[in-house]
Amino acid sequence: MRGRWTWTTIAPVGALLVLVLEWGRTIPTWAALLSALVLGAAVMSGVHHAEVIAHRLGEPRGSLVLAVAVTVIEVGLILSVMAGGGAGSDTLARNTVFAALMITLNGIVGISIVVATLRARTVEFSAAGSGSALAAVTTLAVLSLVLPSVTVSAPGPTFTPAQLTFSAVTALAVWLLFVVVQTVRNRELYVPDDDAELDHVYADHTPTTAEAKRSFVLLLVALLGVVGLAKVLSPTLERLVVDAGLPYAVVGVVIALLVLLPESISAVHSARRRQMQASMNLAYGSAMASIGLTIPCIAVASIWFDDSITLGLSAAETVLLALTVAVSILTVTPGRATLLQGGMHLAIFFGFLVLTVSP
Repeated sequence: MRGRWTWTTIAPVGALLVLVLEWGRTIPTWAALLSALVLGAAVMSGVHHAEVIAHRLGEPRGSLVLAVAVTVIEVGLILSVMAGGGAGSDTLARNTVFAALMITLNGIVGISIVVATLRARTVEFSAAGSGSALAAVTTLAVLSLVLPSVTVSAPGPTFTPAQLTFSAVTALAVWLLFVVVQTVRNRELYVPDDDAELDHVYADHTPTTAEAKRSFVLLLVALLGVVGLAKVLSPTLERLVVDAGLPYAVVGVVIALLVLLPESISAVHSARRRQMQASMNLAYGSAMASIGLTIPCIAVASIWFDDSITLGLSAAETVLLALTVAVSILTVTPGRATLLQGGMHLAIFFGFLVLTVSP
């Protein structure tokens, strides 16, 4: 942050310039690939600036800022692709949210535990804090993604407008309640025991208020560039998936992987320093924000444009979610984990990827 023109400054501005040049035009494949690289750099830059703001605010507010930042990107990508109205766009929100759950609850948690236990036999974290976060995620996942498959008021795995409104309001309310508990009322449950280890992003420099404000502006620029480029690239992404003969659900997985990659890297960095509570905050906070913020936004868009969206999970996805919850409970209850727990979470994650490509 000490330098003015670093890649984290250039990437958001570059994304806006590319967006202006390509908006409303049909772009060739080589330009789409170049734009994808710029989009990826903008995502990384955006999360970097979110980390600067997060570091200034401290833990667990830092993890909260990161989770909200990536969720804003996720919502923007979903709405941009859905606006194209392509085949399968009505299932995109469900696919992306479910992919985000599998990535956070299994991918991020699994790789973080594996990385941390490579240097120690066990790692410790707050069972109360992680357990409460898992309970909130499970509640929202069932209310938003499982119930649509068993309700009978509307045909198919969908909600009626009234049910969708209830789901959206409940998701937002539970997320806000979780934020209050995490940052105010029971903050001690989500803070690492060793306060000296909280400084895991900048070991030698604490961002100033001016730097945090500058990062906030660049974060907004990065978000605008990412959402705009996603709109431009969505037809190309959908075409590539269809041409490869892959299920449309792969589009949602690609979006979730893209927006969660920087946060995954941050969680792994924390795990390498045995800051497992920070890693768990990132994982469960992202899962919570993915449902608590995405579902309300998608619900508003659906009601506003009078479009139906498919939220209910398939039988295989419901089984994966149930298995994830069961294993997660066994992981967080003791407040410590070994290499075995990490391996189990990764096994579920790779199983999810295989079933997505070959359902």
